[in-house]
Amino acid sequence: MNYTFHFGVVWDDWHALAWGTWLTIQLSASAMVLGLLVAIAGALGKTMGPKPVRWLVDAYVEAIRNTPFLVQLFLIFFGLPAAGLRMSANEAALFAMVVNVGAYATEIVRAGIENIHRGQVEAGLALGLRPLQVFRYVILFPALQTIYPALCSQFILLMLSSSVVSTISAQELTAAANDLQSRTFRSFEIYIVVTAIYLALSLAFSGTFAAIRRAVFVETGKR
Repeated sequence: MNYTFHFGVVWDDWHALAWGTWLTIQLSASAMVLGLLVAIAGALGKTMGPKPVRWLVDAYVEAIRNTPFLVQLFLIFFGLPAAGLRMSANEAALFAMVVNVGAYATEIVRAGIENIHRGQVEAGLALGLRPLQVFRYVILFPALQTIYPALCSQFILLMLSSSVVSTISAQELTAAANDLQSRTFRSFEIYIVVTAIYLALSLAFSGTFAAIRRAVFVETGKR
């Protein structure tokens, strides 16, 4: 093996990778928050909505979970303009990620909601809580506490899959790495550094989720 490593080309353009990393964090965090809202709405519709709503949510979940994310991304970015809906690459990337994670998280949240015993709901109503308060404190909060680890795993997978959006020229870490590689042709050095960055991001998100769990669920439970 006569390959000579030159990591200097990576350090010379570290600002491009740093900016790509920041964009990945922004894109992933936004998709996580919006995807969770979609999941809560979908789970609520699937567990408590009328039949047409349940059928609609089922169709959405099955369609997304049984098709590749890359195809969904292409459909949104290249297909929707034919219907008159145009989005920038980053907007299409965010939309595709929200739609994708929303479907997977819907099933996770639904499982958590269905795990809440009916007697707890009736007890909340008997205590004079309004339906919205019952849903917030008796159903949603305990459900999220139960499914929190599964949601965190799904969100980390979402962050890692954000690399796919570079195929439509959305600006994030992999796109920055691809641009740097096309200028320097130092593929091994660039992508091994990018691999390390994704690993660091995964660990950082895991740590952040653990801190949120302690602050929201553990500390709240002690009060």
